Amino acid sequence: MRILVLGFTGYLGGHVVEHLRALPGARVFGGGRSPHAELDIDLATARTDGLAKTLASAAPDAVINCAGSTDGDAVTLAEVNSRGPAVLCAALREAAPSARLVHLGSAAEYGPGTPDTRVTEASATRPVTPYGATKLAGTVSGIAGLLRAAGPDPDAVIRLGDLSAYRDFVDVRDVARAAVLAATSPGPLPRVLNIGGGRAVPVRELVRTLARTAGFRGRIEEDGGGSARSGAVSWQCSDIAAAGEGLDWRPRTSYGTGSGTGPTAASLSG
Repeated sequence: MRILVLGFTGYLGGHVVEHLRALPGARVFGGGRSPHAELDIDLATARTDGLAKTLASAAPDAVINCAGSTDGDAVTLAEVNSRGPAVLCAALREAAPSARLVHLGSAAEYGPGTPDTRVTEASATRPVTPYGATKLAGTVSGIAGLLRAAGPDPDAVIRLGDLSAYRDFVDVRDVARAAVLAATSPGPLPRVLNIGGGRAVPVRELVRTLARTAGFRGRIEEDGGGSARSGAVSWQCSDIAAAGEGLDWRPRTSYGTGSGTGPTAASLSG
């Protein structure tokens, strides 16, 4: 099976490639802007005809799109996260119409949740920022890097925004495993599948867990400001039952037991 992974050098894409290369008979292609990419693909600037030719040369059976951007203004986010997938779909229809596309979405597409109510794939989407509108997932991985860099220094101070929100966190390795299952499972699948931990966790609790894991001995201060990407969303949790039924998937790693805690609940569509 020939599988193209876009964004293969990224945080999530790297884990997806690792899972794929463990599959017998899988031929994995890396696509992106990296000099190490086998296929030079930039979804922010690609044109349909040129991308179609590139895809035809690879003849993929499946494409997993892990590419995306978390930074930039609304125009930049739209180019990478909205225009890019649209061009990819058009090019696939032309060059490889039978290939399965697995596109990694974001919990931010759903917008604010209702406490104690899980979000299903049929729930209305109500993004509240350009970030959410271009389907980007929030992540605390950057926090983990800061904590690890500070290490055991008792005088170190990490200043963060308001940590009172609740989010559905999922280990990046579990997300990668779900993406591979979606790409390789025989037969049709639902167009959208929620991938998450299945429970709402206080962000403050997660940060403290990351601090312990990283050996951080300093002080964490909250400045009261919300995230520009998802500050208006105080509670969110995914219903992951459909992924269990469609992919026989469920999270294996608790956020407190591994070092790969990843973005908030993602959705897979394909």
